[in-house]
Formats: sequence, structure tokens, C-alpha cells
Amino acid sequence: MANILDLRTTDDPRDMIHACVQTLVEGGVVGVPTDTVYGLAASALSEKAMERLYQIKGRDPQMPVAISVPSRDAAMDFLCESSPLTRRLIHRCWPGPLTLVVPCDPKRSAASQLPENVQKRIISEHGCIGFRVVDHRVISHIHRFLAAPLLLTSSNLSGDADVTTADAVNSELGDSIPLLLDDGPTRYGGVSTVARILGNQMEILREGVIERAAMNQFVKPVIVLVCTGNTCRSPMAETLMREKLRQKLGSEDAVRVISAGVAAADGSGAAAQAVEVMGAKNLDLTGHAARSLDDSVMNVADLILTMTRGHRAAILAAWPAMHDRVFTLRRDGGDVSDPVGMPIEVYESCAQQMEKELDAWLEALDDDFFPQSIS
Repeated sequence: MANILDLRTTDDPRDMIHACVQTLVEGGVVGVPTDTVYGLAASALSEKAMERLYQIKGRDPQMPVAISVPSRDAAMDFLCESSPLTRRLIHRCWPGPLTLVVPCDPKRSAASQLPENVQKRIISEHGCIGFRVVDHRVISHIHRFLAAPLLLTSSNLSGDADVTTADAVNSELGDSIPLLLDDGPTRYGGVSTVARILGNQMEILREGVIERAAMNQFVKPVIVLVCTGNTCRSPMAETLMREKLRQKLGSEDAVRVISAGVAAADGSGAAAQAVEVMGAKNLDLTGHAARSLDDSVMNVADLILTMTRGHRAAILAAWPAMHDRVFTLRRDGGDVSDPVGMPIEVYESCAQQMEKELDAWLEALDDDFFPQSIS
């Protein structure tokens, strides 16, 4: 039977993790907990371990196996280039219970550093590789000490129920693996969702713990309009953009449009003049509630359009990594003046200016920005 190391019996699991890493380095296959189910892991640098992994599972040699990498950034070393849809899912679902199957040219990516036979086993049709960034402390610790991705597959045999405890792994595969790490029942108690991305199309190959309805939400682009107090300019821009997207895409639900302020008083209503100007266009701002720009918005945003250069500078000072997603609404880099406290005519002029700029942005956005289909 497998040597079972129970991580729940110690406050410092490093010795157990080191034993696991040593086994992996020597070409062994180990049983490990993940956020979804218990899995079998092997070093992606070892052809011997790969063959053993397939033997234990009784896996068809033509069926590819996914690889686990430590982070989103590490995944990008393999992807080289990725579509907006791929980047969207990476940021919204990782670390987490998603296996993302995406095209990868091994000649241009870190996959070229793996043994040739391993490359053949991880690459599926369309030249795709399946990736996971697992949200579990055990896998994170292993990646910290192992200078290679993990070949990772579920520990259940074909057709069997999901294996969510170490006891179940040991009962079925204990004679086949030298080491099993026990960290109690898995968090989600079910398999990862598997989604394949080709261009701006997503196909769900296996519905797992992330349900199809949730995946449909995750793939939506998020556009954020930003001003100071989120009561005048950005609420009008949000409403105008939502209507223009409805006309362009034939749906109110294909893109999520929100607005926020860099110095907003949360819950404040839209300015009366803004409500009146939008009402004249048969657009409703009466239910608007101001919100502050924060991590919950920035972490999901695909495109942030600011009313002024000052807003953009403030955002980039707080979130410098977002430099490729934050732009002024005016495509010439200028400012949209604040109409607060001014007559209704100034609000109308402001809305006209923003509408013109929004039209230019919609024309400039690549078709790949919008998911084409979900199946």
C-alpha cells in the first residue's frame, strides 16, 4: 500500500512536501489532493513518470493529460500569445477549478523544454494543451520546490465516481503508487470544468464544478467607465455604452458595462441633469447608485475608459499592472470636462461628446474582444 502522509497532523508540512517532491524528481507518481478531486501527479520532465502515470490509469496513450503550473504568469510562458477570451478566463478562474485547453505552439513556448515524448502526450487536437492552476496549498508547495510543471490527472479509474478523499485513493490505487498525501476531503468534491478556447470561441468539453451558466458569465467582456464621483459623466457613459452594445450585438447581456468613481460616495444617485438627459434618449438612470473603483472592479475589467488623464494616472498609480487596459475615453488623450453643477445644456453637450467617443471605441475594438459563441 502507499505510504500515506497526513498533512493534517502537523503545523509544518514541509518535510512531507519535500518527501513528495523527492519522489517526483526520482520519476515516481504520487497521489495528491487538489481543490477538486484527488489526483495523480508526475514531473513533466520525466518520461518514465509519464509512462507510469498512463499505466496506473489504464489511460489511452492517445488521450492527452493536463499539466499543472504554479500561476497565471507561468501559464503565459507556455501560451506565448493568447486571445482576449483566454486572458479573461485566466484572470477570472485561476487559481481555481478550471482546466483550460488552448492552442500552444511548442516551438515558441516553454513546452519546448519538456521531453519530446511528454510533449506528444500533452498536446491534443488543434495543437492544444490543457492547463490547470490549482487552488490548493499542497500543489502550491510542490510547485515551489519542483522546477517543472506537473502532469496531473484525476485518481479515479475510467468511469468511476469522483475520488475526493485519500482513503478512496488508497483503497483503489494504493498498491500502484509509492506515496499519497492526505489533506482531508477536497473543497469542491467534483471534477474541474474543462473548456477549450479557439480564437474567440469557447467549447465546454466537460461541465464540472463551475457550471455552464457561470462559465457564460465569466466569458463576458467587462467595460468600466470611470469619472470622479460616478454621478454625472461615467453613469451617462455607462448607459450610452450599454445601449450601443445592444444595438451592435443584438443583446443586452453579451457584455457587462459598469461605471465607478475614483472618489465616489457609494450609493449616491445620478445627478438630476444626467437623469434628464438620458431620459430624453429613452435611457433610464433613475436607479443608478454610485460605486467606488476598487479591486472587485479592477480584477474583472477588460477595458477601463476614464474621463480625464488625471483619472487614468490615479488608476495606474494604484494598479500599475493594468496599463494595457486603462485609457482615456477621448481617443486623442484629452479630457471630458465635468458638468457637475452646470446647466442642462452642458450635460447635453457632455453626453454628445461621450457618445461620439464611444462610437469610436466600438469601431476600434477587435472582433476577438467579443465571444463569438459558447457551446
